[in-house]
Amino acid sequence: MIASLIIMLFFILTLTIGIRARKKQAMTLENWAVGGRSFNTVFVFLLTAGEVYTTFSFLGGSGWAYSKGISAVYVMVYIALSYVTSYFLLPLIWRYAHEHRLVSQSDFFAAKYQSPLLGILVALIGVIAIIPIVVIQLKGLSIIVSVTSYGMIPASVSVIIGTLAIILYTVISGVRGTAWVAVLKDLMILFVIVFMGIYLPLHYFGSYGEMFQQIKQVKPELLTFPNETYSVTWFISTVLFYVLGFYMWPQVFASTFTAKNERTFRKNAVISPLYTLMLLFVLFIGFTAVIQVPGLSDSESDLALLKLSVQSFSPWFVGLIGAAGMLTAIVPGSMLLMTAATLLSKNILFGLKPDFNEQKVTRLSKLFVPLLGAVACFLVFYDSSALAQILQVGYSLIVQLCPALFFSLWKRNPITKQGAISGMIVGIICALVVSQNSMTMSSIIPNLPSYLQDINIGFVPLLINLAVTLVVSLFSRKIVSENLNQRR
Repeated sequence: MIASLIIMLFFILTLTIGIRARKKQAMTLENWAVGGRSFNTVFVFLLTAGEVYTTFSFLGGSGWAYSKGISAVYVMVYIALSYVTSYFLLPLIWRYAHEHRLVSQSDFFAAKYQSPLLGILVALIGVIAIIPIVVIQLKGLSIIVSVTSYGMIPASVSVIIGTLAIILYTVISGVRGTAWVAVLKDLMILFVIVFMGIYLPLHYFGSYGEMFQQIKQVKPELLTFPNETYSVTWFISTVLFYVLGFYMWPQVFASTFTAKNERTFRKNAVISPLYTLMLLFVLFIGFTAVIQVPGLSDSESDLALLKLSVQSFSPWFVGLIGAAGMLTAIVPGSMLLMTAATLLSKNILFGLKPDFNEQKVTRLSKLFVPLLGAVACFLVFYDSSALAQILQVGYSLIVQLCPALFFSLWKRNPITKQGAISGMIVGIICALVVSQNSMTMSSIIPNLPSYLQDINIGFVPLLINLAVTLVVSLFSRKIVSENLNQRR
Protein backbone atom coordinates (compact mmCIF):
# COMPACT_ATOMS: atom_id res chain seq x y z
CA MET A 1 0.00 0.00 0.00
CA ILE A 2 2.76 2.46 0.96
CA ALA A 3 4.61 1.87 -2.36
CA SER A 4 1.47 2.62 -4.38
CA LEU A 5 0.82 5.77 -2.34
CA ILE A 6 4.35 7.09 -2.96
CA ILE A 7 4.07 6.43 -6.70
CA MET A 8 0.72 8.24 -6.85
CA LEU A 9 2.07 11.22 -4.88
CA PHE A 10 5.00 11.60 -7.28
CA PHE A 11 2.61 11.24 -10.19
CA ILE A 12 0.51 14.14 -8.89
CA LEU A 13 3.69 16.17 -8.26
CA THR A 14 4.85 15.47 -11.82
CA LEU A 15 1.55 16.59 -13.30
CA THR A 16 1.52 19.75 -11.17
CA ILE A 17 5.07 20.72 -12.15
CA GLY A 18 4.36 20.05 -15.83
CA ILE A 19 1.24 22.22 -15.90
CA ARG A 20 2.65 25.08 -13.80
CA ALA A 21 5.75 25.27 -16.02
CA ARG A 22 3.79 27.35 -18.51
CA LYS A 23 4.11 30.42 -16.22
CA LYS A 24 1.47 32.43 -18.11
CA GLN A 25 3.58 32.27 -21.28
CA ALA A 26 1.82 32.70 -24.60
CA MET A 27 2.09 29.30 -26.26
CA THR A 28 3.15 30.33 -29.75
CA LEU A 29 4.63 27.57 -31.92
CA GLU A 30 8.15 28.73 -31.09
CA ASN A 31 7.41 28.92 -27.36
CA TRP A 32 5.57 25.61 -27.28
CA ALA A 33 8.06 23.59 -29.38
CA VAL A 34 11.45 25.15 -28.54
CA GLY A 35 10.82 27.19 -25.38
CA GLY A 36 11.31 30.53 -27.09
CA ARG A 37 14.98 29.58 -27.63
CA SER A 38 15.68 30.78 -24.10
CA PHE A 39 16.90 27.68 -22.23
CA ASN A 40 20.18 27.88 -20.33
CA THR A 41 22.85 25.20 -19.97
CA VAL A 42 21.01 23.35 -17.19
CA PHE A 43 17.69 23.03 -19.03
CA VAL A 44 19.30 22.01 -22.33
CA PHE A 45 21.34 19.43 -20.42
CA LEU A 46 18.24 18.07 -18.68
CA LEU A 47 16.26 17.90 -21.93
CA THR A 48 19.05 15.96 -23.64
CA ALA A 49 19.49 13.70 -20.63
CA GLY A 50 15.72 13.23 -20.55
CA GLU A 51 15.88 11.72 -24.02
CA VAL A 52 18.89 9.53 -23.21
CA TYR A 53 18.04 8.17 -19.77
CA THR A 54 14.76 6.45 -20.54
CA THR A 55 13.13 3.21 -19.41
CA PHE A 56 15.87 1.45 -21.37
CA SER A 57 18.52 2.98 -19.11
CA PHE A 58 16.42 2.04 -16.10
CA LEU A 59 15.41 -1.49 -17.08
CA GLY A 60 17.28 -2.36 -20.27
CA GLY A 61 20.78 -1.45 -19.07
CA SER A 62 20.60 -3.72 -16.03
CA GLY A 63 18.82 -6.37 -18.13
CA TRP A 64 21.62 -6.35 -20.71
CA ALA A 65 24.23 -6.70 -17.96
CA TYR A 66 22.21 -9.61 -16.55
CA SER A 67 21.88 -11.50 -19.83
CA LYS A 68 24.78 -10.29 -22.03
CA GLY A 69 27.34 -9.23 -19.43
CA ILE A 70 30.16 -6.84 -20.26
CA SER A 71 28.77 -6.17 -23.75
CA ALA A 72 26.26 -3.84 -22.07
CA VAL A 73 29.05 -1.29 -21.62
CA TYR A 74 28.43 -0.24 -25.24
CA VAL A 75 25.51 1.92 -24.05
CA MET A 76 27.71 3.99 -21.76
CA VAL A 77 30.49 4.30 -24.35
CA TYR A 78 28.36 5.42 -27.29
CA ILE A 79 26.46 8.00 -25.23
CA ALA A 80 29.70 9.48 -23.84
CA LEU A 81 31.27 9.65 -27.32
CA SER A 82 28.09 11.21 -28.71
CA TYR A 83 28.37 13.99 -26.15
CA VAL A 84 31.96 14.57 -27.26
CA THR A 85 30.83 15.05 -30.87
CA SER A 86 28.23 17.57 -29.68
CA TYR A 87 31.03 20.02 -28.89
CA PHE A 88 31.63 20.45 -32.61
CA LEU A 89 28.28 19.47 -34.15
CA LEU A 90 25.57 21.19 -32.12
CA PRO A 91 26.87 24.80 -32.29
CA LEU A 92 26.78 24.55 -36.10
CA ILE A 93 23.20 23.25 -36.06
CA TRP A 94 22.07 25.81 -33.47
CA ARG A 95 23.65 28.75 -35.35
CA TYR A 96 21.78 27.96 -38.55
CA ALA A 97 18.49 27.15 -36.77
CA HIS A 98 18.65 30.34 -34.70
CA GLU A 99 19.37 32.49 -37.76
CA HIS A 100 16.43 31.03 -39.71
CA ARG A 101 14.05 30.64 -36.71
CA LEU A 102 13.57 26.91 -37.22
CA VAL A 103 11.46 24.81 -34.85
CA SER A 104 11.93 21.22 -36.05
CA GLN A 105 14.52 18.90 -37.54
CA SER A 106 12.58 18.80 -40.80
CA ASP A 107 12.80 22.61 -41.03
CA PHE A 108 16.58 22.33 -40.93
CA PHE A 109 16.85 19.94 -43.88
CA ALA A 110 14.21 21.79 -45.91
CA ALA A 111 16.01 25.11 -45.41
CA LYS A 112 19.52 23.76 -46.00
CA TYR A 113 18.58 22.15 -49.30
CA GLN A 114 15.82 24.58 -50.28
CA SER A 115 13.54 21.58 -50.67
CA PRO A 116 10.13 21.28 -48.94
CA LEU A 117 9.90 17.75 -50.36
CA LEU A 118 13.08 16.74 -48.50
CA GLY A 119 11.61 18.29 -45.36
CA ILE A 120 8.49 16.14 -45.71
CA LEU A 121 10.60 13.00 -46.20
CA VAL A 122 12.68 13.75 -43.10
CA ALA A 123 9.48 14.38 -41.10
CA LEU A 124 7.98 11.06 -42.24
CA ILE A 125 11.13 9.19 -41.23
CA GLY A 126 11.05 10.91 -37.85
CA VAL A 127 7.40 10.12 -37.08
CA ILE A 128 7.76 6.48 -38.18
CA ALA A 129 10.80 6.04 -35.93
CA ILE A 130 9.30 7.90 -32.95
CA ILE A 131 6.01 6.02 -32.46
CA PRO A 132 7.57 2.63 -31.54
CA ILE A 133 9.87 4.41 -29.06
CA VAL A 134 6.83 5.99 -27.37
CA VAL A 135 5.27 2.54 -27.18
CA ILE A 136 8.39 1.16 -25.52
CA GLN A 137 8.32 3.97 -22.94
CA LEU A 138 4.68 3.19 -22.11
CA LYS A 139 5.37 -0.54 -21.89
CA GLY A 140 8.28 0.20 -19.58
CA LEU A 141 5.99 2.41 -17.50
CA SER A 142 3.44 -0.39 -17.15
CA ILE A 143 6.07 -2.89 -15.99
CA ILE A 144 7.72 -0.51 -13.51
CA VAL A 145 4.53 0.74 -11.87
CA SER A 146 2.88 -2.69 -11.74
CA VAL A 147 5.87 -4.45 -10.13
CA THR A 148 6.86 -1.68 -7.70
CA SER A 149 3.26 -1.22 -6.54
CA TYR A 150 3.18 -4.97 -5.79
CA GLY A 151 0.39 -5.36 -8.35
CA MET A 152 -1.96 -2.85 -6.70
CA ILE A 153 -1.78 -0.57 -9.76
CA PRO A 154 -2.55 -2.74 -12.81
CA ALA A 155 -0.29 -2.37 -15.85
CA SER A 156 -3.17 -1.31 -18.10
CA VAL A 157 -4.29 1.40 -15.68
CA SER A 158 -0.76 2.83 -15.38
CA VAL A 159 -0.42 3.03 -19.18
CA ILE A 160 -3.73 4.86 -19.65
CA ILE A 161 -3.25 7.30 -16.76
CA GLY A 162 0.40 7.88 -17.66
CA THR A 163 -0.52 8.63 -21.29
CA LEU A 164 -3.23 11.08 -20.19
CA ALA A 165 -0.77 12.88 -17.92
CA ILE A 166 1.82 13.19 -20.69
CA ILE A 167 -0.81 14.52 -23.08
CA LEU A 168 -2.18 17.03 -20.57
CA TYR A 169 1.02 18.81 -19.55
CA THR A 170 2.52 18.57 -23.05
CA VAL A 171 -0.48 20.31 -24.64
CA ILE A 172 -0.62 22.97 -21.91
CA SER A 173 3.08 23.72 -21.35
CA GLY A 174 4.96 22.25 -24.30
CA VAL A 175 8.71 21.83 -23.98
CA ARG A 176 8.77 23.97 -20.83
CA GLY A 177 6.70 21.36 -19.01
CA THR A 178 9.02 18.62 -20.20
CA ALA A 179 12.10 20.55 -19.05
CA TRP A 180 10.76 21.20 -15.55
CA VAL A 181 9.60 17.62 -15.06
CA ALA A 182 13.06 16.56 -16.27
CA VAL A 183 14.52 18.38 -13.24
CA LEU A 184 12.55 16.16 -10.87
CA LYS A 185 13.27 13.08 -12.96
CA ASP A 186 17.03 13.56 -13.01
CA LEU A 187 17.24 14.25 -9.29
CA MET A 188 15.21 11.12 -8.59
CA ILE A 189 17.03 8.84 -11.00
CA LEU A 190 20.45 10.06 -9.86
CA PHE A 191 19.64 9.34 -6.23
CA VAL A 192 17.96 5.97 -6.80
CA ILE A 193 20.41 4.51 -9.32
CA VAL A 194 23.61 5.67 -7.63
CA PHE A 195 22.37 4.50 -4.22
CA MET A 196 21.31 1.09 -5.51
CA GLY A 197 24.50 0.67 -7.55
CA ILE A 198 26.60 1.26 -4.44
CA TYR A 199 24.44 -0.33 -1.77
CA LEU A 200 23.40 -3.60 -3.41
CA PRO A 201 26.87 -4.97 -4.34
CA LEU A 202 28.26 -3.99 -0.93
CA HIS A 203 25.23 -5.35 0.92
CA TYR A 204 25.26 -8.74 -0.79
CA PHE A 205 28.97 -9.24 -1.48
CA GLY A 206 30.90 -6.85 0.75
CA SER A 207 32.85 -5.48 -2.22
CA TYR A 208 32.70 -5.11 -5.99
CA GLY A 209 35.64 -7.48 -6.32
CA GLU A 210 33.77 -10.25 -4.51
CA MET A 211 30.71 -9.67 -6.71
CA PHE A 212 32.76 -10.21 -9.87
CA GLN A 213 34.50 -13.21 -8.29
CA GLN A 214 31.14 -14.90 -7.69
CA ILE A 215 29.97 -14.09 -11.23
CA LYS A 216 33.21 -15.56 -12.54
CA GLN A 217 32.42 -18.81 -10.75
CA VAL A 218 28.77 -18.99 -11.88
CA LYS A 219 28.76 -17.30 -15.31
CA PRO A 220 32.31 -16.43 -16.39
CA GLU A 221 31.14 -15.77 -19.95
CA LEU A 222 29.46 -12.56 -18.75
CA LEU A 223 32.81 -10.95 -17.94
CA THR A 224 34.39 -11.27 -21.39
CA PHE A 225 33.38 -10.45 -24.93
CA PRO A 226 32.24 -13.60 -26.78
CA ASN A 227 34.02 -14.69 -29.95
CA GLU A 228 30.89 -14.19 -32.04
CA THR A 229 27.64 -12.18 -32.14
CA TYR A 230 28.39 -9.69 -29.31
CA SER A 231 32.11 -9.74 -29.99
CA VAL A 232 34.65 -6.90 -29.86
CA THR A 233 33.94 -6.24 -33.56
CA TRP A 234 30.23 -5.90 -32.79
CA PHE A 235 31.03 -3.63 -29.85
CA ILE A 236 33.22 -1.18 -31.80
CA SER A 237 30.98 -1.05 -34.88
CA THR A 238 27.80 -0.67 -32.82
CA VAL A 239 29.29 2.17 -30.77
CA LEU A 240 30.31 4.00 -33.97
CA PHE A 241 26.92 3.36 -35.58
CA TYR A 242 24.99 4.67 -32.57
CA VAL A 243 27.24 7.73 -32.29
CA LEU A 244 26.37 8.58 -35.91
CA GLY A 245 22.65 8.29 -35.22
CA PHE A 246 22.53 9.83 -31.73
CA TYR A 247 21.67 13.39 -32.79
CA MET A 248 19.62 12.27 -35.79
CA TRP A 249 16.62 11.50 -33.57
CA PRO A 250 14.19 14.39 -34.19
CA GLN A 251 13.40 14.97 -30.50
CA VAL A 252 17.11 15.21 -29.60
CA PHE A 253 17.82 17.33 -32.68
CA ALA A 254 14.97 19.71 -31.86
CA SER A 255 16.06 20.10 -28.22
CA THR A 256 19.15 21.81 -29.66
CA PHE A 257 16.95 24.71 -30.81
CA THR A 258 15.88 25.54 -27.25
CA ALA A 259 19.30 26.92 -26.22
CA LYS A 260 19.78 30.68 -25.94
CA ASN A 261 23.38 30.54 -27.20
CA GLU A 262 25.86 28.10 -28.71
CA ARG A 263 28.19 28.15 -25.68
CA THR A 264 25.57 26.04 -23.92
CA PHE A 265 26.55 23.00 -25.98
CA ARG A 266 30.26 23.30 -25.28
CA LYS A 267 29.56 23.46 -21.54
CA ASN A 268 27.30 20.43 -21.79
CA ALA A 269 29.92 18.53 -23.81
CA VAL A 270 32.20 18.78 -20.77
CA ILE A 271 29.59 17.88 -18.15
CA SER A 272 27.49 15.25 -19.91
CA PRO A 273 30.10 12.46 -20.30
CA LEU A 274 30.60 12.55 -16.53
CA TYR A 275 26.84 12.16 -16.05
CA THR A 276 27.02 9.07 -18.26
CA LEU A 277 28.97 7.35 -15.48
CA MET A 278 25.59 6.88 -13.81
CA LEU A 279 25.01 4.01 -16.24
CA LEU A 280 27.89 2.20 -14.60
CA PHE A 281 25.77 1.86 -11.46
CA VAL A 282 22.93 0.46 -13.59
CA LEU A 283 25.31 -2.27 -14.77
CA PHE A 284 26.37 -3.01 -11.18
CA ILE A 285 22.69 -3.56 -10.31
CA GLY A 286 22.37 -6.01 -13.22
CA PHE A 287 25.50 -7.90 -12.17
CA THR A 288 24.23 -8.14 -8.58
CA ALA A 289 20.98 -9.63 -9.89
CA VAL A 290 22.93 -12.37 -11.73
CA ILE A 291 23.70 -13.93 -8.34
CA GLN A 292 20.75 -12.77 -6.25
CA VAL A 293 17.92 -13.24 -8.79
CA PRO A 294 19.08 -16.22 -10.86
CA GLY A 295 17.09 -18.03 -13.51
CA LEU A 296 15.55 -15.15 -15.47
CA SER A 297 15.22 -15.91 -19.16
CA ASP A 298 16.42 -13.47 -21.83
CA SER A 299 12.86 -12.20 -22.26
CA GLU A 300 12.60 -11.62 -18.49
CA SER A 301 16.04 -10.04 -18.03
CA ASP A 302 14.63 -6.49 -18.07
CA LEU A 303 12.89 -7.35 -14.79
CA ALA A 304 16.23 -7.93 -13.04
CA LEU A 305 16.39 -4.47 -11.41
CA LEU A 306 12.77 -4.54 -10.25
CA LYS A 307 12.84 -8.08 -8.87
CA LEU A 308 16.07 -7.34 -7.02
CA SER A 309 14.53 -4.13 -5.63
CA VAL A 310 11.42 -5.85 -4.30
CA GLN A 311 13.61 -8.55 -2.75
CA SER A 312 16.07 -6.11 -1.15
CA PHE A 313 14.18 -3.02 0.07
CA SER A 314 11.23 -1.97 2.21
CA PRO A 315 8.01 -1.08 0.35
CA TRP A 316 8.48 2.68 0.87
CA PHE A 317 11.83 2.63 -0.94
CA VAL A 318 10.44 0.35 -3.64
CA GLY A 319 7.82 3.09 -4.13
CA LEU A 320 10.60 5.65 -4.67
CA ILE A 321 12.20 3.34 -7.22
CA GLY A 322 8.85 3.01 -8.98
CA ALA A 323 8.40 6.80 -9.00
CA ALA A 324 11.86 7.31 -10.51
CA GLY A 325 11.18 4.64 -13.12
CA MET A 326 7.83 6.23 -13.93
CA LEU A 327 9.59 9.53 -14.68
CA THR A 328 12.04 7.82 -17.07
CA ALA A 329 9.00 7.02 -19.21
CA ILE A 330 7.03 10.25 -18.82
CA VAL A 331 9.79 12.76 -19.66
CA PRO A 332 10.99 11.23 -22.96
CA GLY A 333 7.41 10.24 -23.81
CA SER A 334 6.38 13.90 -23.63
CA MET A 335 9.25 15.12 -25.83
CA LEU A 336 8.64 12.32 -28.33
CA LEU A 337 4.92 13.05 -28.69
CA MET A 338 5.48 16.80 -28.98
CA THR A 339 8.17 16.35 -31.64
CA ALA A 340 6.08 13.91 -33.68
CA ALA A 341 3.03 16.21 -33.45
CA THR A 342 5.07 19.21 -34.66
CA LEU A 343 6.50 17.20 -37.56
CA LEU A 344 3.02 16.02 -38.57
CA SER A 345 1.38 19.44 -38.53
CA LYS A 346 4.10 21.85 -39.62
CA ASN A 347 6.27 19.68 -41.85
CA ILE A 348 3.92 17.10 -43.35
CA LEU A 349 0.48 18.74 -43.58
CA PHE A 350 1.90 22.22 -44.21
CA GLY A 351 5.22 21.10 -45.67
CA LEU A 352 4.51 22.56 -49.11
CA LYS A 353 2.95 25.80 -47.80
CA PRO A 354 5.64 28.30 -46.78
CA ASP A 355 2.96 30.91 -45.93
CA PHE A 356 1.26 28.75 -43.29
CA ASN A 357 -0.72 30.26 -40.42
CA GLU A 358 1.37 29.76 -37.26
CA GLN A 359 -1.61 29.78 -34.91
CA LYS A 360 -3.31 27.09 -36.96
CA VAL A 361 -0.17 24.94 -36.98
CA THR A 362 0.17 25.35 -33.20
CA ARG A 363 -3.44 24.26 -32.66
CA LEU A 364 -2.97 21.28 -34.99
CA SER A 365 0.23 20.27 -33.21
CA LYS A 366 -1.57 20.29 -29.88
CA LEU A 367 -4.41 18.26 -31.41
CA PHE A 368 -1.98 15.65 -32.74
CA VAL A 369 -0.46 15.08 -29.28
CA PRO A 370 -3.55 13.23 -27.90
CA LEU A 371 -4.09 11.47 -31.25
CA LEU A 372 -0.55 10.13 -31.33
CA GLY A 373 -0.76 9.33 -27.63
CA ALA A 374 -3.91 7.29 -28.27
CA VAL A 375 -2.21 5.40 -31.12
CA ALA A 376 0.80 4.60 -28.92
CA CYS A 377 -1.47 3.56 -26.04
CA PHE A 378 -3.41 1.24 -28.38
CA LEU A 379 -0.20 -0.33 -29.69
CA VAL A 380 0.93 -1.10 -26.13
CA PHE A 381 -2.04 -3.43 -25.79
CA TYR A 382 -1.87 -4.70 -29.35
CA ASP A 383 0.65 -7.51 -29.68
CA SER A 384 2.11 -6.92 -33.12
CA SER A 385 5.23 -8.57 -34.53
CA ALA A 386 5.36 -5.76 -37.09
CA LEU A 387 5.90 -3.31 -34.25
CA ALA A 388 8.95 -5.22 -33.04
CA GLN A 389 10.35 -5.20 -36.57
CA ILE A 390 9.81 -1.44 -36.85
CA LEU A 391 11.57 -0.93 -33.52
CA GLN A 392 14.55 -3.01 -34.66
CA VAL A 393 14.97 -0.91 -37.77
CA GLY A 394 14.28 2.41 -36.00
CA TYR A 395 17.90 3.36 -35.56
CA SER A 396 18.72 2.22 -39.09
CA LEU A 397 16.00 4.55 -40.39
CA ILE A 398 17.12 7.58 -38.42
CA VAL A 399 20.80 7.16 -39.29
CA GLN A 400 19.93 7.57 -42.99
CA LEU A 401 19.81 11.32 -42.32
CA CYS A 402 23.56 11.39 -41.58
CA PRO A 403 25.03 11.95 -45.08
CA ALA A 404 22.67 14.84 -45.89
CA LEU A 405 23.21 16.47 -42.50
CA PHE A 406 26.99 16.24 -42.35
CA PHE A 407 27.50 17.41 -45.93
CA SER A 408 25.12 20.33 -45.34
CA LEU A 409 27.50 21.65 -42.67
CA TRP A 410 30.36 22.02 -45.17
CA LYS A 411 31.10 25.50 -46.51
CA ARG A 412 30.45 24.16 -50.02
CA ASN A 413 27.93 21.37 -49.85
CA PRO A 414 28.64 18.81 -52.64
CA ILE A 415 25.21 17.22 -52.16
CA THR A 416 22.12 18.28 -54.08
CA LYS A 417 18.55 17.94 -52.88
CA GLN A 418 18.01 15.21 -55.50
CA GLY A 419 20.99 13.31 -54.13
CA ALA A 420 19.87 13.68 -50.51
CA ILE A 421 16.32 12.48 -51.27
CA SER A 422 17.49 9.55 -53.42
CA GLY A 423 20.07 8.43 -50.86
CA MET A 424 17.58 8.51 -47.98
CA ILE A 425 14.91 6.58 -49.89
CA VAL A 426 17.33 3.88 -51.06
CA GLY A 427 18.90 3.66 -47.59
CA ILE A 428 15.49 3.25 -45.95
CA ILE A 429 14.45 0.52 -48.40
CA CYS A 430 17.73 -1.32 -47.77
CA ALA A 431 17.30 -0.98 -44.00
CA LEU A 432 13.79 -2.44 -44.19
CA VAL A 433 14.98 -5.36 -46.38
CA VAL A 434 17.87 -6.10 -43.99
CA SER A 435 15.55 -6.01 -40.97
CA GLN A 436 12.75 -8.02 -42.59
CA ASN A 437 15.13 -10.82 -43.54
CA SER A 438 17.21 -10.66 -40.33
CA MET A 439 20.33 -10.32 -42.45
CA THR A 440 23.87 -10.24 -41.08
CA MET A 441 27.22 -9.41 -42.64
CA SER A 442 27.98 -13.12 -43.07
CA SER A 443 24.68 -13.71 -44.93
CA ILE A 444 25.52 -10.87 -47.35
CA ILE A 445 29.21 -11.79 -47.77
CA PRO A 446 29.55 -15.51 -46.90
CA ASN A 447 33.35 -15.62 -47.18
CA LEU A 448 33.93 -12.63 -44.95
CA PRO A 449 36.70 -13.20 -42.35
CA SER A 450 35.29 -14.20 -38.96
CA TYR A 451 36.49 -11.04 -37.22
CA LEU A 452 34.42 -8.93 -39.66
CA GLN A 453 31.21 -10.98 -39.56
CA ASP A 454 29.91 -9.21 -36.46
CA ILE A 455 30.11 -5.69 -37.90
CA ASN A 456 26.83 -3.92 -37.24
CA ILE A 457 24.63 -4.65 -40.25
CA GLY A 458 23.23 -1.11 -40.09
CA PHE A 459 26.35 0.15 -41.88
CA VAL A 460 25.31 -1.60 -45.11
CA PRO A 461 22.18 0.55 -45.81
CA LEU A 462 24.08 3.64 -44.65
CA LEU A 463 26.99 3.06 -47.06
CA ILE A 464 24.56 2.36 -49.92
CA ASN A 465 22.78 5.60 -49.01
CA LEU A 466 26.09 7.48 -49.14
CA ALA A 467 27.04 6.01 -52.52
CA VAL A 468 23.63 6.82 -54.07
CA THR A 469 23.69 10.33 -52.57
CA LEU A 470 27.09 11.11 -54.10
CA VAL A 471 26.34 9.60 -57.52
CA VAL A 472 22.92 11.25 -57.91
CA SER A 473 24.33 14.57 -56.69
CA LEU A 474 27.13 14.37 -59.24
CA PHE A 475 24.73 13.73 -62.13
CA SER A 476 22.07 16.22 -61.02
CA ARG A 477 24.69 18.94 -60.56
CA LYS A 478 26.06 18.15 -64.02
CA ILE A 479 22.57 18.38 -65.56
CA VAL A 480 21.94 21.75 -63.90
CA SER A 481 25.31 23.01 -65.11
CA GLU A 482 24.57 21.91 -68.70
CA ASN A 483 21.15 23.59 -68.63
CA LEU A 484 22.72 26.84 -67.44
CA ASN A 485 25.30 26.70 -70.23
CA GLN A 486 22.58 26.13 -72.82
CA ARG A 487 20.63 29.17 -71.58
CA ARG A 488 23.72 31.32 -71.95
